[in-house]
Amino acid sequence: MSRMLLLMLALCSACARAEDIAGKNLYMKTCSACHQADGMGVPDAFPALAGNTLVQGEAKVLIAVPLLGRGGMPNFSKRLDDASLAAILNYVRTAWGNTGSAIGAQDVAALRADLHADNLDSTPINSQH
Repeated sequence: MSRMLLLMLALCSACARAEDIAGKNLYMKTCSACHQADGMGVPDAFPALAGNTLVQGEAKVLIAVPLLGRGGMPNFSKRLDDASLAAILNYVRTAWGNTGSAIGAQDVAALRADLHADNLDSTPINSQH
């Protein structure tokens, strides 16, 4: 292999690792309190994401969950932008032995529009009571 090809492969690998780290960090901040750091959830309260067929299945079905909420899960459409939701979902689809395909921010944006889900609310939170 040429040096240029090796360099390009190394850069692509570094970018993929950075995306994985970003997704994991967002998951830990946003999702792990309920679904746990190990993706095992809390029995009878919060479903496990590790080994979950919904997580690994059709992308649109999974994307709809944080956009609209489901069961006791809140709607995250106003709290997370398309890229952040995609990063979290990609982390969840590949962590803990899961084997789901990649989801792009454009996939989240398209489904957000189709579902008429709320857009990110960029208004700062006012802490006054």
